Amino acid sequence: MSTEWKELVGNLVEDGDNATSDLETVIALKQQDTEEVALLLESLPIEQRLATWRSLDSEERFAVLLQMRADPRERILDDFSKEELDDLLTGLDASELLELADSLSPRLIERALNRMDEQQQQWYLSAQQYNEAQGGHWARHDTLALPQNARVRDALRLLRRRHPEHRDTIFLTDRVGKLAGCVLLSELWAQPEHISLAELVEDSVPVLQAQDAALESALKVQTAKIASLPMVDAQDKLIGCLDITTACELVNEFHEAKLMASAGMDENEDLFGPVRKSAQGRAVWLGINLLTAFAASWFIGLFEATLQQVVALAVLMPVVASMGGISGSQTLTLMIRGLALRQVSSANRNVLLKKELSVGLLNGVIWATVVGIVASLWFSDNAIGLVIGVAILLNIVAAALSGVIIPVVLDKLRIDPALSGSVILTTVTDIVGFVAFLGLGTLFLV
Repeated sequence: MSTEWKELVGNLVEDGDNATSDLETVIALKQQDTEEVALLLESLPIEQRLATWRSLDSEERFAVLLQMRADPRERILDDFSKEELDDLLTGLDASELLELADSLSPRLIERALNRMDEQQQQWYLSAQQYNEAQGGHWARHDTLALPQNARVRDALRLLRRRHPEHRDTIFLTDRVGKLAGCVLLSELWAQPEHISLAELVEDSVPVLQAQDAALESALKVQTAKIASLPMVDAQDKLIGCLDITTACELVNEFHEAKLMASAGMDENEDLFGPVRKSAQGRAVWLGINLLTAFAASWFIGLFEATLQQVVALAVLMPVVASMGGISGSQTLTLMIRGLALRQVSSANRNVLLKKELSVGLLNGVIWATVVGIVASLWFSDNAIGLVIGVAILLNIVAAALSGVIIPVVLDKLRIDPALSGSVILTTVTDIVGFVAFLGLGTLFLV
C-alpha cells in the first residue's frame, strides 16, 4: 500500500465520517482502482469501513465488494437492508455470483439465479459442477468461439461485435461443441477474408482440463505466450477459458492461503473481525501446539536430576532448540515451495536429501564450534562447550533430514505440508535437541 493510502487509513480511523471526502479524491487520482479501494476498506475498523463504503456511488460499491475478501465483505453485507440486497442481486452475471457465493446464503443465491437469464444460469450451474480447487469452477465463458468451418470474414465480424479483455484467440468447435482448434488474432489481419480459419489453427496452444487443479491450470496460463487458454470438460467440449487476470488471482490466493495456513489461519479472515470468531479460529491451532509442547516438556522431565545438578544445561537449552528449529524451517520452506511448483519428485528426492544433509552437516560443524567456544568461555568449562557443540551438530543434521522427509510424507498422505509441517518439524527438532543435549550432559557432566 502506498504512502497516500497509509495516510488515508490514518485519517479515516481518526476522523471517521469526516474523512470520507478524502477517499473520493484518492479514488479519482487512482482512476477508480477498485482493488486498492477494497484493500483500503479491509484496513479499516468496522464502523469506518461501513461509513466509507457508503460514501461511494452504487457502481463503485458493487465493484469494490467483488474485490474484497469473504470475511470483510460479510461485515458489509450484514449491514444491508432488504432493498439493498435486492438491488445487489439484480443484474449479477455468473462470474460475479461465483465471487459472492461464499458470502451469501443459499436462499439469496437462489434469488440471484432466478433473476439471471437462462444463459447465465447455465454458466453458473456448470461452474458448480466443479469444486473451488478445480479449474472448471473458474472458467470464463465470454470466449471468442466460432464453428470450425468459419472463415476469416466471420472472425472479423465477430470482433466488430465484441472483443472481451484478454481474448487474443478464437476457439473453433465442431458441431457437438468439441474444441477443434485455436486461431491467434494476430494471424487474421493479413489474411484474405475468404480463407478458412481451419487453415490458421495454432497447434502449440495448451488445452486445459476442467477437472484439473485450478492452481496447475493457472500456472499454465502464466507461462503461456497468449492471454487465455481454452478449457474443455471430460468429453473435450469447450466450456470456456482461463485468462491471465483470473490465473494471477488464483496464484496469489494460493500463496496467501499457504502463508496463513502455516499459522493455522484462514486467508479470508478479517483484520477487524469479531473477537469471538477470531479466537475460535485460532484456538484449535493453539491446542495442537500445546500438545506438542507437552511432548517436548515430557522429554525434558526425563532429565530432571541432570538439570538440578548442572544448572548451565537449563540456561543453554533454548540455544540448542533454536538452532535446530531455524535450520529445519529453512529446509522445510524450500521443500514446500518445490512441492507446490512440482519441482520435487521421486526422481530427485534422494539427491535433494543428500544435498540438504551436506548443508546441515557443514552448518552444524561451523556453528557447533562457535557455540561450543562461547559456552566454554561463559561457564569456564570445556566439557559444557563440547556437550552443547555436539548436540547442536546432531540437531541441525536431524533438522535437515526432517525438513526433507516431513513434507514429502505429508504430501504422500494428501495433507498440506504448509499447514502442519512446521508444527511437526518444531516438535522433532525440540525433542532431538533436548534429548541429545541433556543425554550427553548426563553422560559427561553428572
